[in-house]
Parts: sequence; C-alpha cells; structure tokens
Amino acid sequence: MNNDPHKDAPVRYSGKPLSEAAGAVILLHGRGGSADDILSLARELYLPVLAYLAPQAAGNSWYPNSFLAPIAQNEPWLTSALRKVEATLEMADDAGISADRIVLAGFSQGACLATEFVARHPQRYAGLIAFTGGLIGPPGADLTHTGDLAGTPAFFGSGDPDPHVPWQRVEESARILAGMGAAVTSQRYPNRPHTISGEEIDIARNLILDAYGRNANHSDARVAI
Repeated sequence: MNNDPHKDAPVRYSGKPLSEAAGAVILLHGRGGSADDILSLARELYLPVLAYLAPQAAGNSWYPNSFLAPIAQNEPWLTSALRKVEATLEMADDAGISADRIVLAGFSQGACLATEFVARHPQRYAGLIAFTGGLIGPPGADLTHTGDLAGTPAFFGSGDPDPHVPWQRVEESARILAGMGAAVTSQRYPNRPHTISGEEIDIARNLILDAYGRNANHSDARVAI
C-alpha cells in the first residue's frame, strides 16, 4: 500500500501569482469532487489581491470511510491528506505568505479535512471556512486538541439533518475550536440539502473581506478566473 497516496497529486491554482499575492485561500474539495470543481468557488470568493490553491485528492477522495469512522480505518489516507494540506501551506509560505494570511476552506469531506488540519496545527490563520464539516473521529471520541488559534475567524455552516454530517458534530467542533481561541460563527440551516447556500457564500466572502481588508478591490468578484 502507498503510505502517502496524495503526495504527488497536483495543486490547481488561480488568481494572483503567489509571489505577488496579499494572501492565499486554500480550497479543499469533497468526496468524489475535484480540485477544479472546488476552484470554481474562487469565483464567488474572489479578491484580485489573492491567490487560490486547490490540492487534488488521489482518487477524488481524501480518505475512504466516513469522517465518523475510527481514525485507523481512514489511514494512511487521512495522514497523507493532512500532509498534502501542509505542503500546500508550505507552497504559500515559500512565496512569503505566512499562515496568518491564509484562509483554509472546504466543503463536506474537504471541510472536515480543513477543520482537522487547523485543530492539529493551531496558530493564527486568516480564517477557516467549513461548509458542512467538522472534526474527524468516531462518536464519543475525545476530539479536543491543545494549542492557541489566536483569534482565527472560523465559520461553520451546515444543513440539519445532513446525510453525511450530523449537526451535533458541527456544534461540537465549533465549541472545541472556540475553546482553542478561534472566533467562531456557526449557522444551522434546517432541511437544507448537502450543498453550499448563497447565504453561506456571503458569510464566507465577508470573512475573507475582513481578513484581507475591505479596501481591497473586489468590484470584479464575479469575473471568470
């Protein structure tokens, strides 16, 4: 078995060149999705001063089983996925973009991966956006982590009920990250399908605008990239 299946998967890119960008948004796709799919979200969250990076999961899935399965059942894919996120942050850091200028965002499986990464690597980030996701581990497990998120803005939004992500886990994840010092906002959407709503896009866009300064030119936020 390949112990690092995501290592050589590509990282898709759009927006400002990393060497010129004021910050970066790392977008993590869901199960069965792709980097190109999630990169289309950059059109909705677009600021011309930012770079957008979307790593691709091998086989279009970051790990094989539910995020509620025992951790061991998702290895070595989960560890490899976390390494891929870390390597993507390192790409930005090598270009002079530190973590406090990076937003991590994801949908579904990608939201779970983004949340788990931030909890395992606590520091100040420009933001965390979890569209239908939460910390990874089985029900009843101790999901707490130590470390200081130093006021990192974090948004959790999810439908309830959701076929893959129980609202209880979203709430628990929001509470744990708040306890680590994140500035958390969460929003429950009754009976919403497994998707991203327009209201969530607006909340995420505002988080990004707040993170990078509302004087950034965003008048062309819908241009194709």
